[in-house]
Amino acid sequence: MTAALPLIAVWLGAFGLNTWLARYRGPIPSALVPLIFGATILILWEMACRSFAIPAVILPAPSQIWTAFGANLPLLWGDFVQTILKGALSGWLIGAAAAVATAIAIDRSPFLQRGLLPIGNFVAALPIVGIAPILVMWFGFDWQSKAAVVVVMVFFPILVNMVAGLKATDALARDQIATWGASYTQALLKLRLPAAMPFLFNGLKITTTLALIGAIVAEFFGSPTRGMGFRISTAVGQLNMPLVWAEILVAALAGTAFYGIVALIERRVTFWHPSQRQ
Repeated sequence: MTAALPLIAVWLGAFGLNTWLARYRGPIPSALVPLIFGATILILWEMACRSFAIPAVILPAPSQIWTAFGANLPLLWGDFVQTILKGALSGWLIGAAAAVATAIAIDRSPFLQRGLLPIGNFVAALPIVGIAPILVMWFGFDWQSKAAVVVVMVFFPILVNMVAGLKATDALARDQIATWGASYTQALLKLRLPAAMPFLFNGLKITTTLALIGAIVAEFFGSPTRGMGFRISTAVGQLNMPLVWAEILVAALAGTAFYGIVALIERRVTFWHPSQRQ
């Protein structure tokens, strides 16, 4: 109980500080509140590991994770390139492009709408641990099989959002552009695709995390001697938990940056939408 008193004091102090800052408006208080909260979690984590002598194999302290991060930067960078840039990003781009093209085809053809969407729902329900070994055997142990897993994971969420976006175009606007003699392609490019952008970016943001998860999990079923999933599995076998958490830190930072870039592009593309107005 005595060891827990400093932790309680730090938590109450940070809670009181954030409560006080939350009363004020402006960019500085808005930025300080999450920073203080995150710093508090790290401080409490470090204090708990030291106060209760938690073994690193159970839960390494943030200082140990940071030491492992700094000592293995070349290794972590190689894993980042293999898993994130090659596997996750390429699969996400291919899956997004295929989903948009399929959504336009479905919108154009009622037959495809009745036939492809149920199949897509079935594929989306397949567990990743079931399809990953199959795709690894089909496409090999390098990043191509991880990209294939990511394509399967991101395709259906983007497809559903894109189909909904194409359907959500205002009926009066569609009738208006039809009275001007616009063809399907002209109506699609000038009216329906711009109107579907908020739906599309909703699917893109959702799948940024799915892409990372798919690429990392796929590496558990076969990969060359590099990659985040490979490194995590081997480090766990060696009980090198600080390195495991360092890989998790890289994945978290990459996922946050990935999501932030997509959100920034969304603000530029859909500046006209009410959700983006200040």
